[in-house]
Amino acid sequence: MAEKLVLEPSADHPIMVVPNPNRVVVRYGDTTIADTRAAVTLTEASYPPVLYIPLADVDQQQLVRTEHESYCPFKGDASYYSIPAAGENGENSVWEYQQPYPAVSEIKDRVAFYADRVEVTEEP
Repeated sequence: MAEKLVLEPSADHPIMVVPNPNRVVVRYGDTTIADTRAAVTLTEASYPPVLYIPLADVDQQQLVRTEHESYCPFKGDASYYSIPAAGENGENSVWEYQQPYPAVSEIKDRVAFYADRVEVTEEP
């Protein structure tokens, strides 16, 4: 198996992780899946910003780990969860980097949600 390409953020592909000052709530229907004031916002190149929420602030009973995986040369290996209550739309809708690369170490022990599959709101 070939070694995975590992890249560092640069001027050509910037990545920033900053504390999010807002309360972030993730819901599916009437069910609150996460509620935190400790989210961070990851901005990467021209991609939309992604909110990473501490796993401790997630109702983990709403999640089921899947075998789906992906790889980002800037962040590392991602593993996924599904939200069974969301049915097919909830499949692999949550991800985490259990061992993120040092440049994005702030996302360790945090998960992100596909915002088109759940309702993510930010409140001051």
